[in-house]
Amino acid sequence: MGQRGRRKGASGEQSRALLLSIAAKEFAQKGFYETKVSTIVKQANLSQPTFYLYFDSKEALFGVLVDMFREELFNLAKNSRLEPGIDSSSLANRISNSLEAIFCFFVEEPDLARIGFYIADEAEDIKNYLAAQIKDNLIFEQRQGYFRSNLDMSTVAESLVGIIERLTITKLLPGHKTPELVASEIVTLLLNGMISQQC
Repeated sequence: MGQRGRRKGASGEQSRALLLSIAAKEFAQKGFYETKVSTIVKQANLSQPTFYLYFDSKEALFGVLVDMFREELFNLAKNSRLEPGIDSSSLANRISNSLEAIFCFFVEEPDLARIGFYIADEAEDIKNYLAAQIKDNLIFEQRQGYFRSNLDMSTVAESLVGIIERLTITKLLPGHKTPELVASEIVTLLLNGMISQQC
């Protein structure tokens, strides 16, 4: 062991990243209250003093994980806005690609997704902010003529967040469907509806 419990030769960033990775898995599987700092440091092969070099408490560590999730999700949502001048033939693909990026993030970081979208006390605030960002995007896109002017984009945004929330937990994280397929199905439903062409 090195000074103050740090593994000799291990960089601080590697130790911190290892603690975050193990903690994310523990929190996602066991929840906040059942997760113990002692378990995290044991799995990381680090000491408790090393843990406290990087995080003031279990709560602080959990907060970092929630912030990581929030920041990435909000960046993806913000960057999904359709810019003016998109050809109508590529509209569905553009929307699908934006949704797929969010779903890929959830699949690549399933523990963060479970923490930030379902477990954290802030999960509801995160979903509310996501809905607000999507609503802003949709209103901008509506003004560009991409969507009908008589649609209440607040309802559309809230519905979309609900769809994302349910399909992530029932289809995506269990591995029943790929990000690409889930995104494509959502876009088909929202843009084309449910009525058969035969009707």
